[in-house]
Amino acid sequence: MSIVEEISCSNCGAPISFEPGEMIATCKYCGYTVVIETGKAFTFEHSMLSNKYDETEVEEPVETWMRTGFLKPSDLAKKSKIIEKNLVYIPFWVVSIDAESIYKGIFERITPPVVKEGKIKKKYNWLVLARRATVFPTKEYDVPLEGKISYDFRKVESFAKVLNSEIDKNEAVELAKQEIEAHHRYLIQQDVDRIIEMKTEVDVNQTVYLHAPVWFTKYEYKGKTYELLVDGATGTTIKGDIPSGKFGIF
Repeated sequence: MSIVEEISCSNCGAPISFEPGEMIATCKYCGYTVVIETGKAFTFEHSMLSNKYDETEVEEPVETWMRTGFLKPSDLAKKSKIIEKNLVYIPFWVVSIDAESIYKGIFERITPPVVKEGKIKKKYNWLVLARRATVFPTKEYDVPLEGKISYDFRKVESFAKVLNSEIDKNEAVELAKQEIEAHHRYLIQQDVDRIIEMKTEVDVNQTVYLHAPVWFTKYEYKGKTYELLVDGATGTTIKGDIPSGKFGIF
């Protein structure tokens, strides 16, 4: 990653590098987190998930994925070669929200159509990717929040890459609200064919800044390259390319 600018860490004095568009950066030497625009200390909870695999051990969950499940060639594990393994700590905002949508709609699948009213009330730990240009299957990632700890730079491997946030807390909360409302609209459309009225109210309880370890791996099978994302905290597959070409990460 090319460094275009840097500031000095007010905690240890080391340089904190960042790129245009990044708003929150973490010192790789002491773990101090700073708001780039002001240079002031980050005031929200900064957590992380611990990675459980080194560059050799991560091959086990990759090979397990190759041997199990449907739609995969029977010789995938045997004839594949893992050619790339990169550990990246990806920044997320986890927004804890109570959301309630009240709606009225028309159910048109019967004759005559009927008007239906209902309510959806749910609690969410909504995950917002804190990067603008990074392609990541957030909806497929079931982040294991029960394993989060306070951010500790000593637990970050020397070979790992830690990404900074390009989104602040306020924008993350607004994105979470918009995405939850869209999700509720989708759920309502399972109950009615046409929505007449819909009102959504949300109550934000807590917002946490979280770095999660994700292994970006690539493997070669019969001359072609495929990608597989592995959760470094649990070893579960987040999403992977299957040689059939029907499913892919990007």
